Amino acid sequence: MITYILESLAFQLVFLLAYDLFLKKETFFQWNRAYLLGTFALSLILPWVKIQALQTTMPEELETTTVFLSQLNGVVLGPGTEKAGLLERIPWPYLVLVAGSILATIWFTCKLVQLLRLRNKSVVEHFKEFTKVTVPKSTSAFSFFRNIFIGAEIKGEKEPNILAHELVHVKQLHSLDLLFFELARIVFWFNPLVYIYQNRVAELHEFIADEKAVKQNKAAHFEMLLSEAFHTQNISFVNHFFNKSLIKKRIVMLQKRKSKAVWQLKYVLLLPLVLGMLVYTSCETNKEDNSPESIDDVSLASANEIPFGVIDEVPVFPGCEGAVDKKACFQEKIQEHIRKHFNYPDEAQALGIQGRVSAIFVMDEEGNVVDIKMRGPHELLEEETQRILAKLPKMQPGKHEGKMVKVPFSIPIVFKLQGNDEEEISEQRGERLGVPFANVDEVPVFPGCEDADDKRACFNEQIVKHIKKHFNYPKKAQELSVQGRVSVIFVIGKDGIITDIGKRGPHELLENEAVRIIQRLPKMKPGKHEGETVKVPFAIPITFRLDDNDDNELNKEIQKFGERGDGWVPFTAIDEAPVFPGCENAADKRACFLESIQNHVRKHFRYPQEAQEQGIQGRVAIMFGINANGDIVDIKSKGPSPILEQESHRIIARLPKMKPAQQDGKPADVVFSIPITFKLK
Repeated sequence: MITYILESLAFQLVFLLAYDLFLKKETFFQWNRAYLLGTFALSLILPWVKIQALQTTMPEELETTTVFLSQLNGVVLGPGTEKAGLLERIPWPYLVLVAGSILATIWFTCKLVQLLRLRNKSVVEHFKEFTKVTVPKSTSAFSFFRNIFIGAEIKGEKEPNILAHELVHVKQLHSLDLLFFELARIVFWFNPLVYIYQNRVAELHEFIADEKAVKQNKAAHFEMLLSEAFHTQNISFVNHFFNKSLIKKRIVMLQKRKSKAVWQLKYVLLLPLVLGMLVYTSCETNKEDNSPESIDDVSLASANEIPFGVIDEVPVFPGCEGAVDKKACFQEKIQEHIRKHFNYPDEAQALGIQGRVSAIFVMDEEGNVVDIKMRGPHELLEEETQRILAKLPKMQPGKHEGKMVKVPFSIPIVFKLQGNDEEEISEQRGERLGVPFANVDEVPVFPGCEDADDKRACFNEQIVKHIKKHFNYPKKAQELSVQGRVSVIFVIGKDGIITDIGKRGPHELLENEAVRIIQRLPKMKPGKHEGETVKVPFAIPITFRLDDNDDNELNKEIQKFGERGDGWVPFTAIDEAPVFPGCENAADKRACFLESIQNHVRKHFRYPQEAQEQGIQGRVAIMFGINANGDIVDIKSKGPSPILEQESHRIIARLPKMKPAQQDGKPADVVFSIPITFKLK
């Protein structure tokens, strides 16, 4: 946003300089009016225009950009995690811009009200081409759309010339120009060039009106301008007749000879200006990779994250230990890793999905790859990118100023279907997977849909009924609290038989159940395309969701595996909660304890790489005791996988010693529980 504002300001400045140097003194008033309106509009549009032919492209493998980013692996932490308010999430520069626009809107409204009040207290007469508003006890003269305001104290012999002048404003809709810039002042209130544009246009309006009006009575018009200097209403979007700062310019311009037609060639200057701006905007670095806005709402990095491009010693990729240029070796190894593990998802190919996924990850102080984040055209490509990056090996950590630090690194991964054009892509995909269900001329006919008017809708309906009929939540998956969505793709062959079943989900238990359901699909009448029998791929998600998943049930499960002997008091029933280090002086020590526990989990959280590779996610219920000495004891956990349970155990084991809880005035043993949710983005 800031870049856009700066670019539009720069373009406006160039356009205005060209106007003042080459065009302002010419008498091509209508051309100048079009120039000012057009160039202002161009200055707002050009920063968004990117012409592919003018871009200087780089090989994809060299397109790596470091970004300052920090996040929590997309993990959803337990209850009590507070979300920032709306105002806290909006950067302060945007708040200032919005506040200024609100004030500008209020000021604009006040001027409209001022104009309305002036009209209401005046004498209004309606004519065919305009409405005359006679303002009592005034020497004002100005117009606003069809309304011509004229002071009652203006001498009668001057009124015809003034009306002729203001009628030009009315007929040529000059008020629209000024209103356009008035609205621009609301949005770009901080931009001084908007005010200059409006001033230049207002000048032109007077020159245009004078040029038309003096044809009727030039001598009287001159005499009136020279002899009077009237007070006017201070409203920026009306056309004033008498304006002290403009009278001299108007007289000079009236006396000026008309410019020769050949000087209209000066407007050709606009073409190289616009072309240069297009080249500039088209050759800019793609902001998708170097701006925090390219990845969904992530915050600026903490102080111990150093960009890859400026770090003293970059992380050392295995095999680069003896390399002379470890930075170049690192980049080369990353690309090799991506090529080696790259696998285009069958479902994405079947649906014709392609595009670029912008990915970023962080190498922590121990050399582990963490905080994988990506953004792409479809979740299938994002999931594949996650899988590839999760398989990156452990490295020697990066160093800056002698200390081991976190290092963020970003890289785009391009998924592109082979083929020179859409027809070739479709042909190749057809040979392997067939014609997508959405594009096939005649869809496969599900048994029972032979006489249906809409066989496509009937097919979809029967597939859903089949899944509901044969759905069976695996008992072991329920015991492990495993749930989530399994993406399934299968092909209905030329013989109508189901083949090539592919699946992707959070756990193999759910994947196997999804495959079992699809395998039970009946034989169908095959699909046809362009009169020929073809294979038809079909994709559908199957969601496994545990109904009993609220906090009360979770606490019951915790109690089942965490029963303790007499003397242990639940945290909710303790008189005085344990005191977390740093909470000694807190007004509410219980609230401080809960907040500190959550901060501790965030700080030490690390998504196990093995769990990421296997697509394991879910909620782990943790229970532990804080004994009468303030030590953490008896950590117990229950979750969808031992890998996640082990990580949760590690986090809780790192809790510091605390000041023990108090019950009836004596140190007491306390039981505390918290859920930690592991979620892959």
